[in-house]
Amino acid sequence: MKKTLEDICLKHDNGSDICFRGRLFSECSWFDDEHGIMTRQKLYVTDKNEQVYYIVRSQGQERSRQAYRLSVDGETCIIHNGRSEMQLQFDMLMLAVRGLCGLDAEATPTLGQVEEMLRVVNG
Repeated sequence: MKKTLEDICLKHDNGSDICFRGRLFSECSWFDDEHGIMTRQKLYVTDKNEQVYYIVRSQGQERSRQAYRLSVDGETCIIHNGRSEMQLQFDMLMLAVRGLCGLDAEATPTLGQVEEMLRVVNG
């Protein structure tokens, strides 16, 4: 994957596009045969060591686009969608992720592990 940073602007259905300097880190897509929905997800890393998640779903002519910027400030995670911002304690975010993914407490990474993963991603 290339490490060159570029100016990126992601369209968002809420009317507040998210623009940043960064690079694509990862992407995936899948098709839901039952509902006829194609989902594409992209993960970007910004020049400020933030992560931006971009999710595009399409079904026929209909399309939805959402983008979320995630940054960590000490023990707090800040999630911004271009219009509004939410701040969560890291432990609360991991609790929510654990619950949504059906994981037990031992499977949840610590803040130190997440910071190390972010250092590797931004390396």
